[in-house]
Amino acid sequence: MIWSWLHRHPRLVDVSIVGLLLVLGIGATIRNDNGATGVVLSVAETAPLLFRRRYPVAVVVVVTAVVVGMVAAGVWVLPLQLGVALYTLTSVREQRGERAVGLAAIVAVAITVLSVGGIEFGAGAARVVFLIAAALLGDSIRSRRAYVREIEEKADRLERERESEARRVAAEEQARIARELHDIVAHALSVIIVQAGAADDAFELDPARARAPIRAVDSAARAALADLRRVLGILQDSAEYEPQPRLDQLDGLLDRVRATGLEVSLEIEGSLRPLSAAVELSAFRIVQEALTNSLKHAAAEHVRVRIRYGDKLELEIRDDGHGDESGGAGTGGNGLVGLRERIALLGGVLSAGPIRGGGYLVAAEIPIDEAG
Repeated sequence: MIWSWLHRHPRLVDVSIVGLLLVLGIGATIRNDNGATGVVLSVAETAPLLFRRRYPVAVVVVVTAVVVGMVAAGVWVLPLQLGVALYTLTSVREQRGERAVGLAAIVAVAITVLSVGGIEFGAGAARVVFLIAAALLGDSIRSRRAYVREIEEKADRLERERESEARRVAAEEQARIARELHDIVAHALSVIIVQAGAADDAFELDPARARAPIRAVDSAARAALADLRRVLGILQDSAEYEPQPRLDQLDGLLDRVRATGLEVSLEIEGSLRPLSAAVELSAFRIVQEALTNSLKHAAAEHVRVRIRYGDKLELEIRDDGHGDESGGAGTGGNGLVGLRERIALLGGVLSAGPIRGGGYLVAAEIPIDEAG
């Protein structure tokens, strides 16, 4: 807590240090009977330390010059002022040229002490060693600060990367849920709309005939609700997950579509083989989306679904309606756009568009060499 307070009040710290060094320097000068010259030089040696943080190089140069003069005059008593200046320089500056000024200051003082006989060799050597220690301490503090700063920057960088990765994963999950919801809701609502219209027409003529479409609406709504609960269950800790749709569940999907009056035929070619869950789900969704678009936009009477097992899983859903590039079954539809992204992640391709002679074709190829 004390260190934190000191860091927040650097000017007060500098004034306190200068005041303390003035008292010590003037007191030592008076005890050694150095007279007014010693007092003046002591003040000149200490006062520049008020600017040590802003101008560390200049302060070292000025203080060194004063110290050399004090040594020559035989009044240099304490090495504390120059030690503080050297410590500040080496603790805040990293450039070699600026740090070389500190080394030059120590060398200049050492040469002056050895060449002037006013100071005993042992006392002079001790003061030079003190200056070297102060400079080394400052260098050690600077290295430690740099290391701590590097660790903090690395921690901040890792935290930003972690947050970025979390946002990316969340975005991917949101996109996946959006695709699932679109597939579920769009298909279910298409079936419900068609069946509700059929029930309304039948009710005018024969109320008893309206029961079958109403039951189909009920079945489609219940199936959609179950799928929604499964998709949204990932947001609940206690959710019970149901298996993802697979190709062996196509019969139920086709039956619901046939109940709307749309004729649907299914052709399977090649030998059935195990597929990965991702391929199974994507293939199911392609068929579901294509049938949904045929119901909603194409005014088709018949749809042929063909599945071929080989080196790749090939899917073709062809209707006899009048879909076009701008319709819901076109390439711009959100459902097929999401499916195209899903297939691309599996290394496959999906195409959709009107065909010559009328009708609309949705085709996909998904590699399954390693799907088992």
